[in-house]
Amino acid sequence: MLLAWLEPFSQSNETMTLQTRIEEKLTAAFAPERLSVINESHLHAGHQPDITGTGETHMRVRIVSAKFAGMPRLARHRAITELLKPELDAGLHALAVEPAAPGEPVRW
Repeated sequence: MLLAWLEPFSQSNETMTLQTRIEEKLTAAFAPERLSVINESHLHAGHQPDITGTGETHMRVRIVSAKFAGMPRLARHRAITELLKPELDAGLHALAVEPAAPGEPVRW
């Protein structure tokens, strides 16, 4: 009975925003101490004819995870882009990645 009541509040993968899907994938894969997925699409309006600034075309990921300890920066980027390849293939135009291990300095 309780599950039936909660059903309208649960989202299927199709109705979830791209930002939410990215957050969930990163959380499951990297168990981050800090995570911020920022939709920057509005900053890129007009840089291509079909980029209007609406929607979810440009994302920035800021993530701090112990899984990045001892991992070179390029390997961190590759791990994240590999995880998010389905989103990139489905139309995510740009992905900025700012990964760090705990204790490393960040600019954010």
